Amino acid sequence: MVDSKTIGAWRKAPRLNSFATFFEQTASGLGGAPDLGRPEPEMGLLSFDLACMTFWDTHRRLWGHFDSHYFASIPYRLEEECRLGAAIFSFAEKTWARGRRPATIYTLGAGAGTLARTLAKLGDGRLKTLNCSPTDGNRVSFFARRGSEDAHFYHGPFFELDDERYAEDETLQPFRDGYDVLLEDTTFQMYGRDRDNQTGFIAPRVRSNGVLVQVQKLVHGNTEAYLERERHKDEVFKSRFFTKRQIVEKKRGVLDTMFDFQVDLETSRSALRSYFRYAVVTWNSGNFYTIVSSNSLNSLRDFVTSMVKPAIPPEFCHEQLPQILVNDEKNPIPSDWAWRPPQSIDRET
Repeated sequence: MVDSKTIGAWRKAPRLNSFATFFEQTASGLGGAPDLGRPEPEMGLLSFDLACMTFWDTHRRLWGHFDSHYFASIPYRLEEECRLGAAIFSFAEKTWARGRRPATIYTLGAGAGTLARTLAKLGDGRLKTLNCSPTDGNRVSFFARRGSEDAHFYHGPFFELDDERYAEDETLQPFRDGYDVLLEDTTFQMYGRDRDNQTGFIAPRVRSNGVLVQVQKLVHGNTEAYLERERHKDEVFKSRFFTKRQIVEKKRGVLDTMFDFQVDLETSRSALRSYFRYAVVTWNSGNFYTIVSSNSLNSLRDFVTSMVKPAIPPEFCHEQLPQILVNDEKNPIPSDWAWRPPQSIDRET
């Protein structure tokens, strides 16, 4: 149980204070949008996989204002969204089929909840999703293109979703028994460095056979390596969408402060080890990582092996994937895992 002092510190964090105007303007379409173009996935990197293409076709119709900014900021994060979205959908449908109940999915702090809305629309009653954000512009975007009545929104920060809130709020009724998939999307780094308490707050909400998915920006033990990855991101990728002025302004207004709240991979490992038996790195782009954790080996294996290979050029990926972070010695992760072969669709010529 997280104490009131910790909650108080999260309330004073940049996400709800010094960053609030930036997020509100970007989410409302008043700023932050890339000047040079709207990002689209390079489907060739996903081998024109049918599941990824289907996910993207629905996803693109539901975008809010924040999406263009977000996916233009992180190299090949949009391809990773398609890869993750297809895997989450496959995992959730299997959960629905086995349990004869709608699978539950929570995207924690993921902007206007486009991923959650896409999954709910594709699920057609087989999935129920929740997204939270303290930014009103994200709430407006969410309901402007809700996509499905099975997509729900909580207007507030993640730490307000405690036991009392779940019990009292009738709109949260479908989620009182926990989540089959919980995605934390670059949110913890906005509230502080205390990954143990942050992870401890959400871990009880992951079902025993569920998975936690995290997209995190991590610091590096070698500061020069970290900065070189940042330079490469800005000059090779972000410059395709943002002007130099936009890149510099965001660095001064958001990224320099956010650096102080980032942690390294070992700190993430330590926090996850306290609550999960297994954790695997499944994607890396510069200083960004996707980490999948679970207390169920079968669920972790099912989820990871439902993903096609990472869709990213080699010069942006600095890790051998998948990389095991946390392993149960008594029932370890097997070494013969493989990514799902793509169901490639021939493109018309």
